[in-house]
Amino acid sequence: MIRRILKWGLLLGAAAMVVVLAILLHDLPEPRTPVNSGTVTILDNAGKEIAIYGGPGSRAVPIERLPQHVLDAVIATEDRRFYNHFGIDPLGILRAAFINLTSGRVVQGGSTLTQQLAKNLYLGPQQTLKRKAQEAVLALGLESRFSKAEILELYLNRVYFGAGTYGIEAASERYFAKSATDLTLREAALIAGLLKAPSRYDPTRNPQGAAKRMRVVVNNMVDAGLLDPAQARAVLAAPAIPVGRPRGTGIRYATDRARDEVGDLIGTPEGDIRVRTTIDRTMQDAASQALSESLRRNAKKLRVGQGAVVILDTEGAIRALVGGRDYGESQYNRAILARRQPGSAFKPFLYLAALEAGFSPTDTVVDEPIEIDGWKPANFGNRYLGRITLTEALARSVNAGTVWLAREVGWGRAIEMAHRLGINADLPDNPSIVLGTTEITPLAMAGAFVPLANGGRAVVPHLITRIDDADGDAIWQRRGGGGGPVLSARVAGEMNQMLAAVITTGSGRGAALDRPAGGKTGTSQDNRDAWFVGYSADLVAAVWVGNDDDTPTRNVSGAGMPARIWRSAMLAAHRGLPVRALPAPPEPVLLGFGNDRKPPEEADDDGGGGLWNRLERLFESGARRRRLEGPADQEYQIDPPG
Repeated sequence: MIRRILKWGLLLGAAAMVVVLAILLHDLPEPRTPVNSGTVTILDNAGKEIAIYGGPGSRAVPIERLPQHVLDAVIATEDRRFYNHFGIDPLGILRAAFINLTSGRVVQGGSTLTQQLAKNLYLGPQQTLKRKAQEAVLALGLESRFSKAEILELYLNRVYFGAGTYGIEAASERYFAKSATDLTLREAALIAGLLKAPSRYDPTRNPQGAAKRMRVVVNNMVDAGLLDPAQARAVLAAPAIPVGRPRGTGIRYATDRARDEVGDLIGTPEGDIRVRTTIDRTMQDAASQALSESLRRNAKKLRVGQGAVVILDTEGAIRALVGGRDYGESQYNRAILARRQPGSAFKPFLYLAALEAGFSPTDTVVDEPIEIDGWKPANFGNRYLGRITLTEALARSVNAGTVWLAREVGWGRAIEMAHRLGINADLPDNPSIVLGTTEITPLAMAGAFVPLANGGRAVVPHLITRIDDADGDAIWQRRGGGGGPVLSARVAGEMNQMLAAVITTGSGRGAALDRPAGGKTGTSQDNRDAWFVGYSADLVAAVWVGNDDDTPTRNVSGAGMPARIWRSAMLAAHRGLPVRALPAPPEPVLLGFGNDRKPPEEADDDGGGGLWNRLERLFESGARRRRLEGPADQEYQIDPPG
């Protein structure tokens, strides 16, 4: 009886083990020889290399070329028994389990370097029992197929070291601007320390944490008998390691964007590719320096922490793309991802719609308190100018007069105009939209102003012009331009006159260039966002400053920091370009307003009572007015003037 029980018990146990193994090893990947990923080389518009990206294994270094202390630092910290186990380490697993149990938390892991390599090569990051079993089986397969030196070489050239770097060579160049073959002992210890938690110990973000982790690695090397204690003391007593941080040009914001777009254009590339972009290094440097210098001087006193700058040419080519003050601190690209309220920088879309509907720059609006279904937009300081021309209303960025115009023209026309010029954001159908209460990216705002600079043609902002394979043959090439004419020459030209007045006599005087230019300031509610979007006959630029957490700045407006950043960047970007006039209307309009406008009794005698009286007569007899029927949405905010 006992013999029968034992027999059936063994059979059932064996069957259960087979079932468990079948479940755990189901869909186990087929072990294969690793294939190195190709590199993505990013070029500027002159064909000069500005960045190289590579996937795991793309920039492999033979193990015999690496200093011994690089290998020792990794082995001492990640897998001290690497040369003594067969892919899995039972003693290491037991030791880790004991330490974790006595510590009351997970302090050590039991995975060997071979298991980590198996996971990187064949499995995902999931930490399940099934995955761990598959990892162990694959590790045994790797140990049977490759030597220890080959496994270590594969691991070092494929593991992730943070900041977008895979492999020891890319990490060495990223953090120390040198090849891994030249790493010092201290540098090797710092890089080896990244393996536990690349983001947490990134020396560009957490230098204190990285230094503390480096000390752990050095002490591990001593404990493992791979480093003399006297050497360790000398290493730890040395001055802090200078760590490279991408600064100055902010070029990585642009090259990261180009790398990301490659997948959209050609899918996953095979082998090495070269990507030609539209980036102009001079303009990129100018934009980045203008932003960083302004934030360095003003960030603390004005409580503004971030900014973005985009420069396009009149065909929509992105010449400069700066997504933040310091790429080393934050890789988030605000130029293309941050959706913020443009405030009064949105108003030109309404005024364009008014011009298209038959208004003239010299027609007038009524700038006085106004109410639409309970909404009462106000001017800054509750100051009102009465009856003023469209040109003056836009130049002085009045709110009430703009809303009066929206009621006459229909704010739906402003929404349609914004969409036509390239704004793809969801624009709510209520009158507050004309004061810029929706959220738009800096790149989209810059692109929507390009038709003014080029005389009325829509464009598609673009960064990549050509992608070549390793042999120099084109895999993909940009063809065609934008969306064709979207504004008449008259409407574009008249708006150019009006936006030029913003810079010469209006809220954008701080952005004045050494050549004809137009632009618009913008400030959102509570000074959370400040903008300047403007252009010459050659270039268009958008500048935004604010805070990532949407907290208010200390009274920063579009007429202040953004206008000065825009001017500094554009002056440098235009250096060497001939001065050209903005596209003008077929019949230029005489603009009289602001400081140029005389009181009625002092107006020039033109046979009709002076310019002011002429404008009043135009208002009474010629301006078209349209009202949008139906109730307005009352859920909105009011932005301050630009």
